[in-house]
Amino acid sequence: MPRPKKTRFVSGYPVMSAFVPDGIPITGEMTISIEGMEAVRLSDFEGLDQESAAGRMEISRQTYGRVLAEARQTIATALVTGKTLRIGGGMYELRGQGRCRRRRRGGR
Repeated sequence: MPRPKKTRFVSGYPVMSAFVPDGIPITGEMTISIEGMEAVRLSDFEGLDQESAAGRMEISRQTYGRVLAEARQTIATALVTGKTLRIGGGMYELRGQGRCRRRRRGGR
């Protein structure tokens, strides 16, 4: 029996819920999870190393690396192939105003 997935902590829900190609026919849709977006934000936007970013999300560095690699692959595929990129779902806990909310795959 596989280990249950550990909840990943994110600091906030992304401002955007989707990115849509402009000026070309849309060839489909891809979805990046909330925790994937948080991993990209921490590494690529805030410039944190994987150890620090994993600590913020309260997951192992190995798990963080897998989440980040999957998110980057999804983003690259959407950009190169002209697909809409949706942000949502995942297994995360949202922190904000002193309280946390649990979210499961597919939920908002």
